[in-house]
Amino acid sequence: MNSLRTFADDVTRGFFDITHNGLALLGMALAVALMTLSFRVDLRDAAEEKLLGWLLERQSGGAVIALTADPTAVDRATAMHTHELPAEQAKVALWLSRKYRVAPEPLGALVAEAFELGKKIKLEPSLLLAVMAVESSFNPFAQSAVGAQGLMQVMTRVHTDKYAGFGGKLAAFDPVTNLRVGAQVLSEYVRLSGSVEGGLRLYVGAVSSDGGDYIDKVLAETQRIQSVALGRPAPPPVRAQPRSPDNIDITPAAPLPTRTDAEAAAPVIEVVSKS
Repeated sequence: MNSLRTFADDVTRGFFDITHNGLALLGMALAVALMTLSFRVDLRDAAEEKLLGWLLERQSGGAVIALTADPTAVDRATAMHTHELPAEQAKVALWLSRKYRVAPEPLGALVAEAFELGKKIKLEPSLLLAVMAVESSFNPFAQSAVGAQGLMQVMTRVHTDKYAGFGGKLAAFDPVTNLRVGAQVLSEYVRLSGSVEGGLRLYVGAVSSDGGDYIDKVLAETQRIQSVALGRPAPPPVRAQPRSPDNIDITPAAPLPTRTDAEAAAPVIEVVSKS
């Protein structure tokens, strides 16, 4: 009887010793694993991805949904790295990115396009960027109550013909296309009115009103963008500052042509108000 009790005690003691040592080893293994993961970020990310995949598989009943890869998707993105831009353009893109809380990569592509367009249509790139800022805060999908759409808030139903060469009206939501069409409209209005202020007044549709607030905002933002491009601090907003062409540099890249007699005799363009 004593020998049986002794045998039972030995078995019980051995079991507890093995269990205790096993838990100790397991604890040590977990500690080493945690220390390894804390120093090896790649291993931790892989473990988290594996765990997440396992949880998703469990949640979906074992069926894992695989996304269809599209290596050409990057070609459709309107974006570029700011370090690929000239210094002045990079400064503008980064400043606009911070101010309007938009990623710098898409802004980099828009800034580069605005500078290229400015040379072609003889308007300051900073003016085009300022119009985008005031009109949509660089939201390519913005739409007003009267139907002005995209970055430049172009009245798509009025300027449908200008989108024909880009595949149709839906191109209004392509950022670069909207910028190009909006720049063309603004350039035509500047030439028709004979001044940048007059062009902006027609652009915003201020036929029966002065449109001074809109013009002030665009010209003030134009001046800020020009200062940033030159590496200077952007002038702070000033309340109730009178408009004066003398202290705002909006000189286009080349002199605007004067209106011809035929243009002067042409009927007045009907402008649909966006306000």
